[in-house]
Amino acid sequence: MQSFQLVLASTSRYRRELLSRLALPFVTMSPDVDETPLPGESPDGTAVRLARAKALVVARAHPAAIVIGSDQVAEFEGVRLDKPGTRTRAIAQLEAISGRTVEFRTAVCVAVDGGVRLFEALAPTRVTFRVFDRARAERYVDIEKPLDCAGSAKAEGLGIALIAAIVGDDPTALIGLPLIATVGLLQQAGLDPLDAR
Repeated sequence: MQSFQLVLASTSRYRRELLSRLALPFVTMSPDVDETPLPGESPDGTAVRLARAKALVVARAHPAAIVIGSDQVAEFEGVRLDKPGTRTRAIAQLEAISGRTVEFRTAVCVAVDGGVRLFEALAPTRVTFRVFDRARAERYVDIEKPLDCAGSAKAEGLGIALIAAIVGDDPTALIGLPLIATVGLLQQAGLDPLDAR
C-alpha cells in the first residue's frame, strides 16, 4: 500500500472529531483564509469557494498530502447566520428562528497533487426548529454555550431539544463535515478508508 499524508485544513474540533470516525491517521492545519462572503455571492457559492480555498492553501504548502477543506454557511430567510460569539447574540438568533427553518450548506473539497486535482461536493441540510420562548432559549444557551455554532444550536448535543426536524442526505453535514461526501471524494482521490490499513 502506498503511504500518504492526510491533512484536515481546519482547526475546528467538530470537524476533527468527525474525521477521526474514519480511523485514518491525519493532522490538522489552519488554512488562514478570509471567510468574508463576496458581494452577491450565493450561500452555496460561498461554502464551495471557502472549502476549496482552505484545501488549496494547505495543499500548495504540502503537495504530497491529501487535503480536506470544508466550510458551512447557514442562511435564514435570505440572511447569513454567523457564529454568535456572545450569549446575547446566541439568544437573539434562537428567538429569530423559533418555529422557522434554517438552511445549512456544507461544502467539502479534497485537494491532491498540490491542488492540481480537486474533488468537491455540497451537502445541504434543512433544519426546522420547534416553537420556544426566550426563557427556553436562554436556558439552552446557558447550559451548552453554543457561541461557536452558526444558528446557536448544536444538533449533536442538547440543541436537539430545540429542533423539530432535520432533512438532508448526510447526517454529519450539519455538524460541519459531511462524511458520506468526504469518503466519496477521498475514494475519487485514491484513498479508500476501508483499504488504507
